[in-house]
Amino acid sequence: MSTKKGEKLLEKREKGTAIRLRAFILSFILSILICAFTPFNNVYRNATPLGGGYFPLAPFYLLFWLTIITALSRKIFKINALLTGTELIFTWGLMLLVSGIAYTGFARTFFINLTAPFYFASVENQWQTIIQPLLPGDLFPRNSAAIGMLYNGIKGGQDMGWIELVSKIPWASWAVPFFSWGIFMLICYFMILCLVHMVSRQAMENERMNFPLLIVPRMMQKALDEKKLSEFFGNKFLLIGISIPVFLHLLNGLNFYFPSFPHINTLILAGPYFPRQGILTGFIKLKLYFYPAFIGFAFLASKQVSFSFWFFFIAGAFFTGVLSVMGLSFPASELGTTFGPTLSKPEETQMIGAFIVFAIFLIWLARFHFREMMVHAFQTGNKNLDPNYLGDKITFWGTGFGFTALTIWFLFHGVALAQSILLIVFFILFTMVAVRVVCQGGVTYFTLTVAPLDAINTIFGLNIFSNIALVMGSISQKILFVDLRESVAPSILHTLRITRRIKGQGAIIFTIFLAMITCLFVSAFAMILLCYKYGIRELQLDWATRTTISVYNNILPLIQNNISQGDSIRLFAIAGAIVMGILVICYHRFYWWPLHPIGYLMLYSSAMRILWLSFFIGWAFNALCMRYGGIILFRKMRYFFAGLIMGDFLMGGTWAIIGLFTEYGYQVLPT
Repeated sequence: MSTKKGEKLLEKREKGTAIRLRAFILSFILSILICAFTPFNNVYRNATPLGGGYFPLAPFYLLFWLTIITALSRKIFKINALLTGTELIFTWGLMLLVSGIAYTGFARTFFINLTAPFYFASVENQWQTIIQPLLPGDLFPRNSAAIGMLYNGIKGGQDMGWIELVSKIPWASWAVPFFSWGIFMLICYFMILCLVHMVSRQAMENERMNFPLLIVPRMMQKALDEKKLSEFFGNKFLLIGISIPVFLHLLNGLNFYFPSFPHINTLILAGPYFPRQGILTGFIKLKLYFYPAFIGFAFLASKQVSFSFWFFFIAGAFFTGVLSVMGLSFPASELGTTFGPTLSKPEETQMIGAFIVFAIFLIWLARFHFREMMVHAFQTGNKNLDPNYLGDKITFWGTGFGFTALTIWFLFHGVALAQSILLIVFFILFTMVAVRVVCQGGVTYFTLTVAPLDAINTIFGLNIFSNIALVMGSISQKILFVDLRESVAPSILHTLRITRRIKGQGAIIFTIFLAMITCLFVSAFAMILLCYKYGIRELQLDWATRTTISVYNNILPLIQNNISQGDSIRLFAIAGAIVMGILVICYHRFYWWPLHPIGYLMLYSSAMRILWLSFFIGWAFNALCMRYGGIILFRKMRYFFAGLIMGDFLMGGTWAIIGLFTEYGYQVLPT
């Protein structure tokens, strides 16, 4: 049976099924537990992250063992399945969706974002006289004692029980900021949920996207529902695939705790083998990371996509060498003030033009879908009984309501109407492009090169913003729209994909939104307890502190000196737009075209420095399978690479549990 036929049968079987109440309750409880425990595990213990990325560790580890328990209970006790495969994959999807909220997606930087301009203010940086007067009073705590305790911990807090600690926290200082930012997050989550739902049918039905990150969970779901789980786990290709990362991480994990054990190196610093001058100068920092799971994801992705990722990464390094050989040196000062998480060179601003053109391309691809949606949105009656009528109507007006409400929120806090709309449009643009890269490319770890404000700066100049607009735009961007390693938007699309054929779509959508909001407050509560117990200065929050301080340092010169970008930045942005324009035209017009545009979007992403080799290996095996073995060999090898993914994450979860009882934990996956 071909892959497409198997998927059609699975969808046919799912159609008409419903998720029982027990699955909703279980998924909700597990999601809350992950969000409650993640800050302690990641920030205090510095153990293997339980959440994070777009295929997080804890949800899959729980899915695996819940699948085993369900199958065993059915076999041993001769009872109906405690949970069906569909219910289990829904549970996994909900855990996947909220796991990032508890860390980089929200909680990791939230409290530092709100307190840094007060705690780190000094005579030298002038934050007290320039930045603090611009901060709206309802968004930031003003009690210096409450802020000081957040960074240094409550006196004797480490010896207190959690209940006693709760009574000592100065909640009065946080009540108004919690409420104000809670409204912001609630509106943003609602708008993103509606927006992703709006474009989901285009991606799933019109374009038939592959969704590589969903393939392994869906294989497990299919095996459980067909009562073939023993056959699935008995597959020799799967077992061989699992055994490789198990052996690798068993050996390396033992070496971590007992250095006398041998180990296998999974990182090679290749940079020293390249000359520091000449056309290969862009490779002097090259690193070779070996992660079996990411090789598996690359194999399962479209061959065109996996090829494009590593090809453009190598091409980008060559481009750096070409500029060096030609004597075209562009100093970093040309960048002016930047907000991109990893933006360091002027040539990286190609991504500004590339992101915008690709976003326009996506809108153009979906033009017929959007036209149909507009018809449904303004139609007073549904005479044709179109099954998409009600969903289109709700998501269209829901997106409009969310956009309007967010505009009003910015207006309330002093940002002018045109400035508010511009900020929101670019926030949405970058988020939706990230959704496509993650979901179509099978990228578990995604980072932006340039931030939305960088694009606005290049196109319009930041002098179009008032000082309060600069402050509000920078802070709100940092809170939700720039650290996209754990954005909820791609995970929403993944969850919608695995539940699209299930009955009770209204209940599913409501559960998704309720889970996001509940886990938002659970994560905030867990993080504030942790901070007041131990103090931010004693926790593993150096990255969060450093990147947040840089935001306020970037605002200051814009207010004082109105620093502008060099001319080369616009030239590179235009070049990026032209290259992306050529790529999307060729991709759309020529079926034989080997390059996918999303590969270019990852050209300078820090994620590709880790993942490029995995994508190369995965692509190479995919290409060899299809060339010399055809679809028959590909189907067999699919189990092997699924085994690589399962083995990596099983060992990651096992070592994470062991790490809870030791001072340090062995890291299986990148952090």
